[in-house]
Amino acid sequence: MQPTTEILLIKYGEIALRGGNRRFYEDMLLRFIRKSINAISPEQFSAYKEQGRFVVQGVDGQSPAHLIPHICRIFGISSVCLGIRLANRTMEDIMNASLDYFKAHNPNGTTFRVTTKRADKKFPGKSDQISAQIGSHLFNSILNLQVKLANPDFNLIVEIRNSVYIYSQNVEVAGPSGLPPASAGKGVLLLSGGIDSPVAGYLAAKRGIDITAIYFHSPPYTSERAKEKVIDLAQHLAAFTGKIKLIVVNFTDIQLHLTEKTPPEKITIMLKRSMLKIADLAAQNEKALALITGDAVGQVASQTLHSLHSMTGATSLPILRPLATYDKKDIVSIAEKIETYPISIRPFDDCCTLFLPKHPETKPKLSIIQSIESRIENLEEMHQTALDTAEIYNF
Repeated sequence: MQPTTEILLIKYGEIALRGGNRRFYEDMLLRFIRKSINAISPEQFSAYKEQGRFVVQGVDGQSPAHLIPHICRIFGISSVCLGIRLANRTMEDIMNASLDYFKAHNPNGTTFRVTTKRADKKFPGKSDQISAQIGSHLFNSILNLQVKLANPDFNLIVEIRNSVYIYSQNVEVAGPSGLPPASAGKGVLLLSGGIDSPVAGYLAAKRGIDITAIYFHSPPYTSERAKEKVIDLAQHLAAFTGKIKLIVVNFTDIQLHLTEKTPPEKITIMLKRSMLKIADLAAQNEKALALITGDAVGQVASQTLHSLHSMTGATSLPILRPLATYDKKDIVSIAEKIETYPISIRPFDDCCTLFLPKHPETKPKLSIIQSIESRIENLEEMHQTALDTAEIYNF
């Protein structure tokens, strides 16, 4: 048995295309990987760069396998592989270590292939020649093996970098890809207790946006259980983003004030504009550069193009709508994948649901909405007071 160390080989995708900014993203991702593994197993594992990869290994040789479910959640990572690192880099060592690995991990399959990735171009031989040598050694050492280049039972991968790494595609676990957490600036997410907004927050965070969430709570019309649902959603998202600040705004006074001063069919639009205005104030405090919503075009009356256009002027910041073109089925599929769906479907309504009119307007005119809004007294002061008295949670 050749001297080897069990490791995790971590791959990234989009970061590799970043040119002059690549090192910036690599360093951010490496810091986040180190933070994540230290939170689980303090000072037991190290993480380092390796020619287009990251490697995690135990300080005293312990297996890093239990870290995979945590690492494969990190934005920026395309996949995680449990494999071995060789102590030596001779061709004989590589062939023998490949045989040892194959015997230990082959799931009783009879067909195989060897894939070599020779990042170190100083290593003698071409990738296909090295694969042929290793494959021949396996074929001659194990009975009843057959070479199959397309969809084999076992695909042995050898990567020759500063060190040599051996693993199997059979045990490669996919990551979410995207950009490293908090690498693209801050954004404020309007987080409700529904299905859509947590998914929108997840997708925005996947693009490197550092998320601060804001929730509009209307007691006694919405219960404490509704607030607890949103708190649970924020905590769950923090497992992907590393951290989240949640701002819980008491929206009752504003909601009642607007309901009294606004025609019923326009109340939903007016409420959303006030939420955006308060979120804009929060963004100024957080030095955020955008607002994020769970709007999907045409999904409900307040999300028609006319309704979305009526939000113009409610904020000076860009409004990111990651779900704008998504079908509801696709949104639910992502929510199930990231496990926010079971939380979102708890039967506790948010403030917008409870104040929905029977016949909401689907083609509001911006000029009319702005005119109504301009005649409502003390609205800006109420926005600021609501934010100033908000509850703050940090996860």
